[in-house]
Amino acid sequence: MKIELHRIPIKKVITGYKDSAEEGVTAYSGKLDIRPKYQREFVYKEKQRNAVIETIKNSFPLNVMYWMIREDGGYEMLDGQQRTISIGQYINGDFSLHERYFHNLTDEEQNQILDYELMIYFCEGTDKERLDWFRIINIAGEKLTDQEIRNAVYTGPWLSDAKLKFSKTNCAAYLLANDGGQLVSGSPIRQEYLETALLWINDGKIEDYMAKHQHSKTADELWGYFQEVIAWARKTFTNYRREMSSVQWGELYNKFKDKKLNAGKLEEEIKELMQDEDVTKKSGIYPYVLTRQEKYLSIRAFTDKQKREAYEKQKGKCKKCKKHFEIEEMEADHIKLWSEGGKTIAENCQMLCKTDHREKSGK
Repeated sequence: MKIELHRIPIKKVITGYKDSAEEGVTAYSGKLDIRPKYQREFVYKEKQRNAVIETIKNSFPLNVMYWMIREDGGYEMLDGQQRTISIGQYINGDFSLHERYFHNLTDEEQNQILDYELMIYFCEGTDKERLDWFRIINIAGEKLTDQEIRNAVYTGPWLSDAKLKFSKTNCAAYLLANDGGQLVSGSPIRQEYLETALLWINDGKIEDYMAKHQHSKTADELWGYFQEVIAWARKTFTNYRREMSSVQWGELYNKFKDKKLNAGKLEEEIKELMQDEDVTKKSGIYPYVLTRQEKYLSIRAFTDKQKREAYEKQKGKCKKCKKHFEIEEMEADHIKLWSEGGKTIAENCQMLCKTDHREKSGK
């Protein structure tokens, strides 16, 4: 990772300062992307914002900032976003300090601020080096999400197009996933829709996919895949329930898209399971009816009272191996399996030693 320290006066950094709200914030004659398009808007609170200006007015040192050098010769802010925006807003006349706006200051006071030198590290390196470095410096202030960190590294035409489709308020992905009931949780602005789509399309290997497509002209492949997933989910599970927003539809689509599924029969089973009080994780019903893996359901566990009652009844002996154990060395077991209609009630509880219970349950 190549890192070089530069001392740049504020007047040069804020030249061409432009805050276009959700469209992004730029400066440094248009070469610095302070806040990339459609990423979260970070703004200091009044006390923090004022402290930045006071530091500069008193010629005290301001913490160093980090800019990433892009391949097009421009720069993207890695660290220092709030401080830079606070400076730009003050000079732009967006707020006052001690009832004095920047334009109310004397020429000498204005020049003292404009000539103040910011300590800025220019960073350049491989994708992995930049990801690692970004995570290291992302330790204070407003925390970035993992996807926002990836976006700072894999900039390019693909990401710009992907953000248009997945990362803007009321973007195409958001509208599609919420048409007829919410199927994807999270916020587009926080990059959660983009992250979800990337998780689905490449089996969780987000960075590999972004690196491969970084210089592609469009994100049409990802957008087309996302459309297919949502269409399949609505066709397969025809009755919308709010729990569906927590389902990882892409994972199910990847495994079952070519299977012939009976939507009517699936709905009948889902309806029954939704009423089963032993199923504590209702969103897990959707992957369960396709995979038959009970781990998705979080079947209600026996209470401590039920365990103690069964333990005393068995006089501390495992129902299978007949050996005596302390209660902490045993686990509660459904006599009649839940999958066969057994309920999580005292009458269906027995205590097995851990070895026998795990052998029975296949753990």
